[in-house]
Amino acid sequence: MEKISLIVLLILALVFTFIAIYIGRIFGISSSNPVKKDPYECGIETKGVTCVQFNIGYYLFALLFLIFDVEIVFLYPLAVALKTVGPIAFYEILFFSLILFMGLLYAYKKKALSWM
Repeated sequence: MEKISLIVLLILALVFTFIAIYIGRIFGISSSNPVKKDPYECGIETKGVTCVQFNIGYYLFALLFLIFDVEIVFLYPLAVALKTVGPIAFYEILFFSLILFMGLLYAYKKKALSWM
């Protein structure tokens, strides 16, 4: 019975999605203005090439920041409840931090932390 209700929910979600898209296409206003397809940057016309490739180091630096930012999000609730959970939670925090620290050492070894 649970599988049937899940399948019905999935089918209804798909049907409502396609109905919403179809209604938007029927009643929506569309225009084929060439200005509409131009890239928008503060209302100023672009000069030169607008598609610029950035150095991969910026993305690596951002990903490393996100990894350690998410680590803090996971560690804070555990640190608050550490007394009630017990010493096992402390060892889990240490193990989790050790894994992330090994990733940081790997990034340092590959020179992903050196700024361009």
